[in-house]
Amino acid sequence: MRLYYKTNNIMHSISIICVRSFVRLGISFCVVFAANIALGYGPIGHQISGAVADQKLAGTETGKKVAALLDGMTLEKVSVIPDEIRGWDKTGPDDPGIFHYSAHPRIDAQLRDYWHANPPTKDLNSPIPSHHWFHYTDVPIVGGEKYGDGQFGRSKWDIVHMIPYCIAVLKGETPEDNSRKITKPIAVILLSHFVGDIHQPLHVGAEFFDKQGRPINPGKTTENLEDQGGNTLQLNLATGPTDAIRHAKFHYFWDSETVAANLPFLPETMPKEERRAKIDAAKADLIHTFVTQEPRNWRLPAGVPLKDYAETWANEILPIAREAHDRLEFKDVAAKQLEDGAIVAAGIAEEKKSADGVSYYDWSGSVARNELHKAGWRLADVLEQALK
Repeated sequence: MRLYYKTNNIMHSISIICVRSFVRLGISFCVVFAANIALGYGPIGHQISGAVADQKLAGTETGKKVAALLDGMTLEKVSVIPDEIRGWDKTGPDDPGIFHYSAHPRIDAQLRDYWHANPPTKDLNSPIPSHHWFHYTDVPIVGGEKYGDGQFGRSKWDIVHMIPYCIAVLKGETPEDNSRKITKPIAVILLSHFVGDIHQPLHVGAEFFDKQGRPINPGKTTENLEDQGGNTLQLNLATGPTDAIRHAKFHYFWDSETVAANLPFLPETMPKEERRAKIDAAKADLIHTFVTQEPRNWRLPAGVPLKDYAETWANEILPIAREAHDRLEFKDVAAKQLEDGAIVAAGIAEEKKSADGVSYYDWSGSVARNELHKAGWRLADVLEQALK
């Protein structure tokens, strides 16, 4: 299992967000990005799917229950909290200088308990899980496996297990005083984020390499190197609006640039307030489109129980995760030791000429659009079913 890292290029991450003015996270904004953390689909993506669910639930009994559990906060707002609290990881949430959700003391106290029950750790054999582990699973790309076909890369604390855990808390099947300290408000916060995460291909499928840098099925060999969900691979794309985007870290590209591809790309010379207004308007238009147009194939078959939704979603995204890798050629892949001592596969992921003639940049942006659309509707649906 990978330790969940964001790209090491912190300043690149900060500049992309600040220049485009995609989000305003308030007091925790600078703390979170300085912590160099991973943000599956990035803040803007999570906010979009959360806002879609907000509007789908507006005026319903479920919407009222969600508002009560969240102390009046929206799903759009809380959808980024599971990533924001990674800003507590270095010194802990009890550090007097750290940020808090002081306007919502009940939620803040529960978030502290949740962090303490699931503290970050580099020990992959720890009996106490890290809250980082809950955001992803690592089903091998090579071999054509579905989630249930093997064990390598999966764990009882991965996203496929944690989504039904949160659902069970909301349904009252798991008590709120559980060992993970996931109360009903925390369960809603986590679901608002995890449903977005599981629709990001690199949060479900991962590439593994042998010592010669060739992609392999790690379940069939004792020696393999992981790419930590693409965090250690550098993209080399043929097209994209800027050189920084064409050569971003693989995981970062899928977290953020695929979403940004669905919003206007504005010049850095444009005044800050004008940029913000244009991006906010474009984001609102996109959310409106997602709410008013039903996404294709978002409903699961009637025979799939709610507890199995996450595994079904994972199996659905896996072919897309494979294509996200198959459209690339991996070069100069070799073992690299990180600062924490982990040995990973690092190298280049270069765009191949596609059979359909669609560039990687355009294809991935279309994927993100479709998946975020479904994620918003599915989040609203899961909450409606879990809070009956």
